[in-house]
Amino acid sequence: LATLLLPEGKTNAKLATQIFRDIIKSTQKLNITLCGGHTEISYKIDRPIVIGHMLGEVEKGKLVVNARAKPGDDLLLTKGIAIEGTAIIAREKAAVIRKKFDKKFLKRAQAFIDKPGLSVVADALLANKTAQIHAMHDPTEGGLATGVMELAKASGTGVIIDAEKIPCYEETEQICKFFNIQPLGLIASGALLIALDPKNTKEVIAILAKNGILCTPIGRLTQKSEGLKLFTKGKLVKMPKFTVDEITKVL
Repeated sequence: LATLLLPEGKTNAKLATQIFRDIIKSTQKLNITLCGGHTEISYKIDRPIVIGHMLGEVEKGKLVVNARAKPGDDLLLTKGIAIEGTAIIAREKAAVIRKKFDKKFLKRAQAFIDKPGLSVVADALLANKTAQIHAMHDPTEGGLATGVMELAKASGTGVIIDAEKIPCYEETEQICKFFNIQPLGLIASGALLIALDPKNTKEVIAILAKNGILCTPIGRLTQKSEGLKLFTKGKLVKMPKFTVDEITKVL
């Protein structure tokens, strides 16, 4: 189901048609049936908004949620940190960024929506076919730090993350430095957290790499009593908490 809200005074048939073409293209690619929804022109919004709702079926033995990670599990991250945040800032603050960086840099950052991309469907399917996955979670608002905390809380565990092992694209690093924001707290859609038995880590990383998806071990799950920790600059500190996404400091 898809609910489409269109801005008053800015909507025409061409815009609506293109949005539905994109929705149909995406659903067909993933073998999803678009069976209905709602479309309306709304006031007090300045851009189209699409709200989706999906239902699916899965065999009991293959259902993976975010609440079954175990102490001792490795924690992997696919692609990199703050992919969506990088793309949004590059698009919304293009004029400002263009004054500091060249056109190629800006174009690459704006293209993060498609490459590395925001979908984690391939990441999840490949990992789940390769080994028994204890838990998965896609970090979004609040960044990677919030996503890690959500997974640990749902599973009733602690966690230790090695900051030096978190993959960060050059465009992300430079944009975050320029706007003085923390990548750990910047909206992180596009990455997937995977908790699994360490004996399966190498195999999952290898199969993802074979399919062009970067996958990196960034930490491990611990006992709940050990808390949520970040290893950075040679010290073990509390995981930073972002009650508001870092992108709000820019937009």
